Amino acid sequence: MSQTPEARARDNQTRQIQETVSNVEKHFGELCQIYAGYVRKTARLRDKADLLVREVNAYADTETPNLKHGLKGFADELAKLQDYRQAEVERLEAKVVEPLKSYGAIVKLKREDLKVTLNARNRESKQMAQLEKTRQRNPSDRQIISQAETELQRATMDAARISRQLEETIDNFEKQKIKDIKVSLMSNRA
Repeated sequence: MSQTPEARARDNQTRQIQETVSNVEKHFGELCQIYAGYVRKTARLRDKADLLVREVNAYADTETPNLKHGLKGFADELAKLQDYRQAEVERLEAKVVEPLKSYGAIVKLKREDLKVTLNARNRESKQMAQLEKTRQRNPSDRQIISQAETELQRATMDAARISRQLEETIDNFEKQKIKDIKVSLMSNRA
């Protein structure tokens, strides 16, 4: 039994979609972990600098007025830097890590969509095999052959419809992925 050109094209498309979903699952997962680690390290650095500010202020309280004034100014400037670092941590969490984390659920949904598509294609293949068997067993029974052809046509239309829906959702998925990557890159520049 040979596949129709449309069925082969849909199979190729499904394989490409499976590869895309697997790549997103793998690479976006890695990106998410790396960015989350970066954010955690930046937050730890901020925490250490906050300790440094506190210690400089504590030391300033024990010194002469001139040195105290200089140390307090230094501690204030260091605290301002940590405010900036806190804003960076919050921005990265909101604009990079959270969107990347959402891809776990998106990938799961796309895998389910792929499963529905593959099931529809399997039904189509089974109907095609059934039609061939019917033609071989009952070559002169037009009613049974016609019924099998109708079932095959219905399965083919379902497979094509589901494939189109999957293609549309994957196109939207790709557009969203590109948008999120751009946002991620822009967040790092700011």
